Amino acid sequence: MSNTKISIRFFDDRKVRAVWDDENAKWWFSVLDIIALLRDENDYTKSRNYWKYLKAKLKKEDSQVVSATTQLKLLAPDGKKRITDVLDYDGIIALGKEFPSPKANRFIEWFTFSDESIDGKSKTKAYALFESSFISSLEVGTVKGLQQIHAYLFGGLYDFAGQIRQKNISKGGFQFAVSHFLGNTLKRIEAMPEATFDEIVDKYVEMNIAHPFMEGNGRSTRIWLDLILKKRLEKCVDWSKISKQDYFNAMMLSPTESCTLKTLLKGALTIKIDDREMYMRGIDYSYYYEEND
Repeated sequence: MSNTKISIRFFDDRKVRAVWDDENAKWWFSVLDIIALLRDENDYTKSRNYWKYLKAKLKKEDSQVVSATTQLKLLAPDGKKRITDVLDYDGIIALGKEFPSPKANRFIEWFTFSDESIDGKSKTKAYALFESSFISSLEVGTVKGLQQIHAYLFGGLYDFAGQIRQKNISKGGFQFAVSHFLGNTLKRIEAMPEATFDEIVDKYVEMNIAHPFMEGNGRSTRIWLDLILKKRLEKCVDWSKISKQDYFNAMMLSPTESCTLKTLLKGALTIKIDDREMYMRGIDYSYYYEEND
């Protein structure tokens, strides 16, 4: 199962690792991750021991959960790939039912949520961008390049995909760039230098303040940022090293104080600019940042 799709799902700010099985056309999910979140357990050893106990109990009951379990290599917290027990979609639903509780019911409801939503479809497109020849033709650091990314991610999903907004928008009480002056604002941002890390982040901050689209700004602009970093510094951001709350707080401060954001991003830089798994994991986190709590 080399070169397979890797994904991270998030439930109550907890990771659920998954790997795509191309041969059988389905996802496999980490059993230990499910055990940890259903038991609110942060101790890996305790989760593993509980799974051993539960697996033995289910085996005696001749449960299908045990017979459906297989083992695959998944990226562990220490950065190494380790063999771990996994279950497919039906197996995870069956496992969740072994934990009769409101949280388990809520987990099953979340887990069975369709990826046919706009975000689900857009995320699939974002995954595909890595292997598309289109990515090499994108303009880097320009407004047109950002529009190309947005159009790719949201084409067919929003009728304004790739189009600069004509209306004013705000979020959390913060007013983004006034639409009447947005054209000139974007020209100014495009002309900003991007030779150093600080200059690139300053440009990113200004583009975030501009928020040129009605929806999908964060997801598009983070890819735009990584492409600039890749071209200018031969680096990109390992978004999995940045928590949702830390990113949100840093972005809130960035219009008046960008040091926090620069420190956060600099600490997550990596030279793995062509690493497929790094990119896929980054998309998972990028879309997770936009989920409503």
